[in-house]
This record gives sequence, structure tokens and C-alpha cells, in this order.
Amino acid sequence: MAFQLSPLPYPADALDPAISAETLSFHHGKHHQAYVDKTNAAIEGTDHADASLEAIIAASRGSNQGLFNNSAQTWNHGFYWHSLAPQATDPSADLSAKIDEVFGSMDALKQKLKDRGAGHFASGWVWLAEKGGKLSIEESHDADTLADSGFNPLLTVDVWEHAYYLDHQNKRPSYLDAVIDNKLNWAFASENLARGTVWTYA
Repeated sequence: MAFQLSPLPYPADALDPAISAETLSFHHGKHHQAYVDKTNAAIEGTDHADASLEAIIAASRGSNQGLFNNSAQTWNHGFYWHSLAPQATDPSADLSAKIDEVFGSMDALKQKLKDRGAGHFASGWVWLAEKGGKLSIEESHDADTLADSGFNPLLTVDVWEHAYYLDHQNKRPSYLDAVIDNKLNWAFASENLARGTVWTYA
């Protein structure tokens, strides 16, 4: 099946000023679209043609780097759009308790996400994830993903330069402050925790 560019779950200007409509026009409309198009071209007429995106990621890991990169980036970006929200959302009681247990407080978790994002070398992703009932912060480099990792990703922050350069230039910490303090979708993270299985791209 051919995959579609997942629509933004909010208007393009809804994350401004943390992330501008101009950035989203390139990041969603150009970068994400290109990953979708390249994934579709790579699977056309193959055994992967009718597979789910998650199955393609798992099958291509370590065996077809081009397909893995594009399918994983398609998934990562779809997950990232949902990890953001225009207005503040609150974590569920279960997620809040797990955050307090591991990190001490929501503010402490946010600071650790910022620190890991700022310290991540070059391109990649910073994740809040769950495994065995316990939360952790994970990092993946370049196109790598938690979609087939054994972790249950709850939310992610994109630290590729194209995620923030138009709005924040080379100041990644400025982008991280704006997004992590004001635009993370804790309701989405709570849904992922409650479901207990990895989010499915649609």
C-alpha cells in the first residue's frame, strides 16, 4: 500500500512562536513528504508493498539502509507531530506518578529532556519512553527510531537542524526551551502509556 503524508493535527501556525508556520511548511510539507515518497518508491512491487510501516522498519533494519532511513523517518515525523500541541495538556495520573518516581518532578524531567537534546551530537531524536513499566529518556541518531526497539515511545523531540533553524538559527537550546516548556503533548504521551503498545503510523 502507498503511505500518505500524515496530516498535522493542528493548523500550521498553531505552534508559533516555538515553531513557525514557515518551518512547518518545509519540515512537514517538504522533508516529511520526501521521506514518504521515497518509502513508497522503494516498496513498490516488492514484498513490502502491503506491509505496515512498522513492519517495513523492522524488516529493513540492518539489511536495507535506504529503505530503513526513509521508512523510519516517515514514522518518526508522524509521531513527532503528535508529540506537540498548541495548548498545554496534562499527563494522566499514571504518567504523572511514573514521572515523579523516576525523575522527581515534571520540571526535572523537562530539564533532563533539554539537557539530552542540547547535548545530542549532530542529528537525531530525543524520546521519553517506557519499558517494563519504567520511564527513561532515550536518544537515537540520524534516522534511527524506537518504533521497533522494544521500548514504547511516549513522545519525541526532533533535534535535526531543519526542525528549528529557520526560527532559532543555530540555537538548539532556544528551540528546546520553547518546545519542551510549552508545546509537548502530555495527553498523547499518556495515551501511549495507557495503550501499552507502540503507536501506529496513519
